[in-house]
Amino acid sequence: MAKWFSKKSKHMRDFDEDAAGIHANHADTDAFTRAEPSTTPQTLGNARQASVASAREAQGTFDSPFTREPLIGNTNAQDGWKARSAEDVEPHTVRRAYAAPSSEPTHARHARIGVAQHAKSRAEGVGAYAQKRRGSKRHRKLKIFFGIFATLLIAASAVALWWLFDTNAKLRSGLDANLQSALVKAKDSDPFYMLLLGVDKDEDRSENWGSDTSNFRADTIILARVDPKNKKITLISIPRDTMVDMGADGKQKINAAYSLGGAANMVKVVSKFANVNISHYAEVDFESFTKIVDSIGGVDVNLPQPVKDVQYAGIDLPAGEQTLNGEQALGLSRSRHAYDDYGGGDFYRAANQRMILMAIAKKVLKLDPAAMASAVSQIADSVTTDMSVTDIVGLALQFRGINTAEDMYSGRTPTESQLIDGVWYEIVDKDAWRTMLSRVEKGLPPLEDANTDETTGVTGTVAGDPSAESSIKPDYTGDVAVMNGTDKQGLAAQKAAALKTAGYNAFAENSDENLDSSSIIYDGTKEGRAKAYGVAKTLNIPTSAIKPNDGSYPTDVDITVILGAEQIT
Repeated sequence: MAKWFSKKSKHMRDFDEDAAGIHANHADTDAFTRAEPSTTPQTLGNARQASVASAREAQGTFDSPFTREPLIGNTNAQDGWKARSAEDVEPHTVRRAYAAPSSEPTHARHARIGVAQHAKSRAEGVGAYAQKRRGSKRHRKLKIFFGIFATLLIAASAVALWWLFDTNAKLRSGLDANLQSALVKAKDSDPFYMLLLGVDKDEDRSENWGSDTSNFRADTIILARVDPKNKKITLISIPRDTMVDMGADGKQKINAAYSLGGAANMVKVVSKFANVNISHYAEVDFESFTKIVDSIGGVDVNLPQPVKDVQYAGIDLPAGEQTLNGEQALGLSRSRHAYDDYGGGDFYRAANQRMILMAIAKKVLKLDPAAMASAVSQIADSVTTDMSVTDIVGLALQFRGINTAEDMYSGRTPTESQLIDGVWYEIVDKDAWRTMLSRVEKGLPPLEDANTDETTGVTGTVAGDPSAESSIKPDYTGDVAVMNGTDKQGLAAQKAAALKTAGYNAFAENSDENLDSSSIIYDGTKEGRAKAYGVAKTLNIPTSAIKPNDGSYPTDVDITVILGAEQIT
């Protein structure tokens, strides 16, 4: 038997020590129940020590320095085990609930409870381990998921950064230190001026003259005032033939500034000419202009009259509202011969250029930020600017909700054409130029009266905006000759009577022409245009029928009307 005891398993040893602990607790409880009211915690502690010692002595074989005891009071043990000695025992005030008496012997009852408690703790341990295993698996799965997510996020961020840097590099590829120094930064939210250039770098010119900047001139020069706070944009075309003093380079056409010193020199010359600081710069190559328009799905315009210039611009566009693709928009921006009958074809071309820019702005401002950024990326190869993708998108977002019909203005520098030493120049009307710049600086339309712009009602407008004729003040005075271009007798006299009622000095005449549609011919002056608009409004004739006199009609009257078949009712 002694030999058997000496070879007890570890599990039995644990059982015995647990039993010893139970006996000790029992003894401790008995001591508490026997104690007098005056018994101190120290007395109880001594009784407990004696009980534990008795239990160990009863076991006989094992004298371990470790014992298991419940964690009471200040007992400091992480797993319930603690080295014990006489000096280690601290006094405790033990509080226990009284249980009902039992017939079962105390020793047996405590031994049974110890076994049960031990078994329960092992079952709970198995469950806790399984739960821990399940939690560990879930934890590993979450770690894997978040690891993959973080990897994808890093990859996406890297791609986004690469796209951003690549696009910005393309936008700024043509910049240099001289241009950067020529630009004057404006305060945040303050209005600023931006120079927009259209440079024709077609293949023929590059092949014949080379691709160096000195071989190109700016065909389109637009000074834009941008007011983010009040959501107003003003576009002023500067005729490319405008004479300016370039100092050491003498008096030259303003577009020569580009070939003489590139973008930086262009900024300096225009800044001095307009007496304003220029904060930003953008240059568009006409050969790539189509990308800009196509990237936003075309532009919507309204042409008051057909525009046909197949030979030079490759376009034949009907009158009315329509969507232009990139090639059509480029052709309209280049066309000047379509307006030869009006004289000063460059003025009409410039007006259409401003209109297309406004149509582009109107379309872009309807896009969400991501689509805006994508559009900028698509045109990055076609544009050179000091502005980044974030600058462009951020500025565009500030103009969300702008009323393009009321808050986007357009005009051109007031000039008169002069032939000097066999070369045509545009000579600036300095007083009118100062007046215009003063109005622009105040956020007002460049022209107080639309009648003073000869292109109004002739060139296109942004689709959906008020028609051009709505901005013109008709004049119902002057001499009007009414000719019958139909087979209906008395039609001219009938229409002349209507014009007299409106205020004109009108009279009927015969015509050898036979027309399907009417024509209104004026003397080519701004005053004559206003009278022609009044005639068109009175007789319900489209404003596209208004044309300047090329010498084929009488010049002793202000207006000549040739009635067409559409006037027969």
